[in-house]
Amino acid sequence: MNIKRLNSSDAGFWQDLDALLAWESVSDKAVNDTVTGIIADIRSRGDAALVEYTNRFDRMSVSDMGELEIPAGRLQQALDGLPVNQREALQKAADRVRVYHDHQKQDSWRYTEADGTVLGQQITALDRVGLYVPGGKAAYPSSVLMSAIPAKVAGVAELIMVVPTPDGEINELVFAAAAICGVDRVFTVGGAQAIAALAYGTETVPQVDKIVGPGNIYVATAKRYVFGAVGIDMIAGPSEILVVCDGQTDPDWIAMDLFSQAEHDEDAQSILLCPDADYLDRVQASIDKLLPDMQRAEMIRASLVGRGALIQVKDLDEAVTITNHIAPEHLELSVAEPEAMAKNIKHAGAIFMGRYTSEALGDYCAGPNHVLPTSRTARYSSPLGVYDFQKRSSLIMCSTEGASELGKVASILARGEGLEAHARSAEYRIKE
Repeated sequence: MNIKRLNSSDAGFWQDLDALLAWESVSDKAVNDTVTGIIADIRSRGDAALVEYTNRFDRMSVSDMGELEIPAGRLQQALDGLPVNQREALQKAADRVRVYHDHQKQDSWRYTEADGTVLGQQITALDRVGLYVPGGKAAYPSSVLMSAIPAKVAGVAELIMVVPTPDGEINELVFAAAAICGVDRVFTVGGAQAIAALAYGTETVPQVDKIVGPGNIYVATAKRYVFGAVGIDMIAGPSEILVVCDGQTDPDWIAMDLFSQAEHDEDAQSILLCPDADYLDRVQASIDKLLPDMQRAEMIRASLVGRGALIQVKDLDEAVTITNHIAPEHLELSVAEPEAMAKNIKHAGAIFMGRYTSEALGDYCAGPNHVLPTSRTARYSSPLGVYDFQKRSSLIMCSTEGASELGKVASILARGEGLEAHARSAEYRIKE
């Protein structure tokens, strides 16, 4: 298999790297037209449109929304019916995710100035959040944990989950995860129609304040369109992994780590940085050896050939520079001193330190959130967390003296801006 080989010493390396990283997330006209039509139809006809689109796109034959809402008892039944090892693994993962996110909770604060003026910040949770959970090609109970648990930790009062069930196929683990997380209502709908229903509400689906969770291009496009009417977490691109290795890790391990993202879909990106050219050859050999036995071999092959790369760097310091430029979703530091290297990483969604810390652990049970910024957006954004489900309100209470002194300052600035009412409002409270 011919995976791209780049060398940072070659002329044109940075241009070649940027071409490799380029990902056009903007939908084409056909997708945009389809999505805007669906959103308008859901807003106009509500439940009736939602049922029609579900029957059409998910090959269902339901007559009303009552058949698309899953009762709480059915969720608990899914949990109770799991094999013991699956139920215990799901519960342990949920517990670890909850403990980690407990550390992210923010508290309100305030302070009082010498004249008695009180300033501060009040933290409140969102009222209602929509969780989009993918269905179809793959179902992700782990995504339920990663979306629902931080919302619950934040204090969100109501969680509404949507998950498509094409051909009526139900993933029991997804329902079980919803039960563990305390999801309040679940609807078996998906696609742009589910996003529109959450954003604007229907007769049955309540309107939410924010929508989180990954989906296909139609889901991502719909989230882009409804942003403003509701909040969203992010517009996610294909999954990514960047591995920095010093050449001392078993090459089979690294090959499989690259596979772990490539098996998501053909557009996923897996990149290895290493200063040792011979080691890159050994990883290539491991890829060729291990790939034929993989369940998703063709998808992995397409991903690695289309968007993967093995890159030789001058040294590990340069690897850090290139890493910060790539700003990967997942970063593995498979080196002798990973903690020291991590201190120099400015842009990455999640950093996995050491040879034994595979990215797969973060996907399921390490504790930190696996909903991460993709497509170089880690330059300015962060993993999903409790803070995404909380709001901050500023607190201001002026004493008589404080209002007088601040009023003098505000008056000058307001008149400088030509805003007389602002100035006079402040001036009324100035003591003579």
